[in-house]
Amino acid sequence: MADPRGFLTTERQTPTRRPVDVRIKDWKEVYEEQDFGALQKQAGRCMDCGIPFCHQGCPLGNLIPEWNDLIWRGERAEAIDRLHATNNFPEFTGRLCPAPCETACVVAINAEAVTIKQVELRTIEEAFGNGLVKPLPPDRLTGKTVAVIGSGPAGLAAAQQLTRAGHTVAVYERAPRIGGLLRYGIPEFKMEKAIVDRRIAQMEAEGTRFRAGVNVGVDITGDELRSKYDAVVLAVGATNWRDINVPGREFKGIYQAMEYLPWGNKQGLGELSGEPPINAAGKHVIILGGGDTGADCLGTSIRQGAASITQLEIMPRPTEERPSNQPWPTYPMIYRVSSAHEEAGERLYALSTEEFLGDKDGNLRAIKIVETEFVNGKFEKVEGSEKEIPADLVFLAMGFLGPEKNELITQLDVDLDERSNIKRDEKFATSVEGVYVCGDAGRGQSLIVWAIAEGRSAAAAVDEYLAGETQLPSPIEPTSRSLTV
Repeated sequence: MADPRGFLTTERQTPTRRPVDVRIKDWKEVYEEQDFGALQKQAGRCMDCGIPFCHQGCPLGNLIPEWNDLIWRGERAEAIDRLHATNNFPEFTGRLCPAPCETACVVAINAEAVTIKQVELRTIEEAFGNGLVKPLPPDRLTGKTVAVIGSGPAGLAAAQQLTRAGHTVAVYERAPRIGGLLRYGIPEFKMEKAIVDRRIAQMEAEGTRFRAGVNVGVDITGDELRSKYDAVVLAVGATNWRDINVPGREFKGIYQAMEYLPWGNKQGLGELSGEPPINAAGKHVIILGGGDTGADCLGTSIRQGAASITQLEIMPRPTEERPSNQPWPTYPMIYRVSSAHEEAGERLYALSTEEFLGDKDGNLRAIKIVETEFVNGKFEKVEGSEKEIPADLVFLAMGFLGPEKNELITQLDVDLDERSNIKRDEKFATSVEGVYVCGDAGRGQSLIVWAIAEGRSAAAAVDEYLAGETQLPSPIEPTSRSLTV
């Protein structure tokens, strides 16, 4: 145990966010660095429970009490070894994960949880800063080859594990650069892309090969892929976005979040010669969807200089306390405030979009909304509550419906499940011999920790398929593969 009385004597303290009026003028990450001594005190709040429920909350099975204790003692090298034992990319999860481990923390039964996410992030950043993160190339090569399609967190985790097992791995990405949603979907102010590049460099040094700008299914067919490689791992994500079917959807100015966010990232990185094609500067912006993607659109619109921003959610406003039907240690649906929500904009709840309104030139000018009530399992509109909100841009951030049904899926002829995800068995194998699937493509839209856990587990299954046995860890048990947090 770290500090035996730490959870009694030390209050929870998270890193300070940079002042709003400062951070909205740039695209840099919003948090200031926390003093290491203060971080050690936070790690000392860990009780080292006999039954650490934080493990239950974390799909990766992170050894949280162990590295909390090591950080409290200042043993940085040992701490990163324990963290890397279960998580390939703690610098990603430490920034992007909603931390279900913290809602399962035993301290959180009647007090504020241990700052697990921040200890995790600082552990890996201390390791990078002190030269403790080194390439781990395999001792020998097996002669087997694997193609990983998709370079998001699931694909990268699978690729790194399989490379370290001695297989020759190539990661294919249709976008110009490696990283998937980590690069093109996550705004710079949540995770600077140098963080992704740093880890890619380690993987290249270990022997993983990257093929960016290759649209598999078009530039190389599914049959060619299978003939060239001994195994294929599909980690293509759930990029089939949910749309909205209301009158006026055809007006100019209505975009999916993932049509918009990549341009914001390119703008933040200075990769554009002019203004982005989709630009919120000086415009009235409406965001449909109250989740993380909606918040990403919000923060991006703020930095572009939107005139006004309104975020709409069809569900009622969540409570600030745990609902009675979501007791500890489950992950509760409560009211949360992201860094973007602190900066600007208005959040409105229990509203549904009735119609998009446009001008004579076909441009969006407003949306018509109506209040809703949840009655007998469905949303009913409140009569007489209709009103218009001015809108020059609308961003749809309403989630995803599985992988795109593109040429690759057709060519491989893999079976799909009832939710339109790629169907797989308990060992992540699809209906096609030698083809595996992991992450959102097989699971459905989920969290980054699930993506990495699935990538690690699929890698163990592929290694067993190629070598007859495996020593790679598999954090996901078969019984948990149908669950989504």
